[in-house]
Amino acid sequence: MLNDAVVKVLKENTWALGTCMDGEPNVVPVGFKDVTPDGKMVVGDVFLETTLKNLQANGGRVAISAYDEKTMEGYQIKGKAEYVTSGDVVDTFKAMADKLFRGAVTAKGALIIEAERVIVTTPGPDNKKEI
Repeated sequence: MLNDAVVKVLKENTWALGTCMDGEPNVVPVGFKDVTPDGKMVVGDVFLETTLKNLQANGGRVAISAYDEKTMEGYQIKGKAEYVTSGDVVDTFKAMADKLFRGAVTAKGALIIEAERVIVTTPGPDNKKEI
């Protein structure tokens, strides 16, 4: 579902991760993130307390927005997240957090996100097109 152009934007730019609970939206910038070879998006949990509560309440529903500031190429991805607390992806984020924060905080887990819809947000004729 994630073509090469979408993966490039996701890998090279910060994401805005949106969740909702009881009609109250929440959005956070995400820097501890990646796209796996099989096309799943992964996010390290360092400061995701509200996000996790929202995901638990809404059945894992999530939206991600990412765009390249220079080209304005962007995408919104809607999907479902699963939270994990062990495994290779968690170990990778723990190492990243430990290096960046020098042990002050660590990754407690990771979201593994399966894309269900990808929507173009790039200005122009393809804006709002689902791919």
